[in-house]
Amino acid sequence: MTKQTILVTGGAGYIGSHAVKALQKDGYRVLVLDNLVYGHQDITQTLGAELIVGDTNDRSLLDRIFSEYDISAVMHFAAYAYVGESVTQPDKYYRNNVVGTLSLLEAMVAANVKKFVFSSTCASYGVPQQIPITEDHPQAPINPYGASKLMVERILQDFDIAYGLKSVIFRYFNAAGADPDGEIGEDHQPETHLIPLVLWAALGKRDAITVYGSDYPTEDGTCVRDYIHVTDLAEAHILGLQYLLNGNQSEIFNLGNGNGFSVQQVIDTARQLTGKTINVIKGDRRVGDPPALVGSSEKARKILNWQPKYADLELILQHAWTWHQKRHG
Repeated sequence: MTKQTILVTGGAGYIGSHAVKALQKDGYRVLVLDNLVYGHQDITQTLGAELIVGDTNDRSLLDRIFSEYDISAVMHFAAYAYVGESVTQPDKYYRNNVVGTLSLLEAMVAANVKKFVFSSTCASYGVPQQIPITEDHPQAPINPYGASKLMVERILQDFDIAYGLKSVIFRYFNAAGADPDGEIGEDHQPETHLIPLVLWAALGKRDAITVYGSDYPTEDGTCVRDYIHVTDLAEAHILGLQYLLNGNQSEIFNLGNGNGFSVQQVIDTARQLTGKTINVIKGDRRVGDPPALVGSSEKARKILNWQPKYADLELILQHAWTWHQKRHG
């Protein structure tokens, strides 16, 4: 018997597409809504998912979707996520990430759909006061991207009180890797994430990788980040969805490995794995880059019984390398 229908916004994107695959594997019917600004139509075709090309700011489209399909819950990934761009074009981020989400939530309430899994971010914490970061860490974002996600978190708390809309909020650390089957993976244009950039250098698609800051108070002087395998992220979303469908109250969870890997460790591991020369240019520190960002996922492990399967850096890189050779090789 087919399980409920789940609407996945941004399901043609990196994390969203992996959630679509996990939902399909678990027997759910999946409907993808994506404006394809950053998503890839061929990825949804690969997965055989039903795609509606459209925008969360299009309220009439949303109303039509909710009237035509018997949707049980929504997973919301449709956000712009370039931190630097959010600083230079904050209007773009508030319109899409906040106004678009508000439009979606209003359409859900009108259609009496009251289960919502939200893709938030560790960027809502700002500069960490302690490591590892737990869910009760103060939220003080230092860029419009993080602020836009924090605003949606606030809206969700208010919608719960006013309309009984229940949500699971996931604050991610650094999503990385690719589908272990090699079917789907990361393909951003432009690409700003460290692991794809390092692998592009290994493929000869770029001359070098720039390391921003080598004098941080870390073991090797480079920034430390918490890389979480995208398939583990997707699995957490299935558990969060089940948690809501079982009638539980709204909740917030960090999603990370709980282990940090430095920029230099990523580069060294990639060199070892690929056997390629990866040239490095030493750059200055970037404003707002904390020395270390590592999250505690104890709450998700305890309440959702979430267990990351691919916590090893070499495995994360191996899956990413297989995908990048297939996609860009």
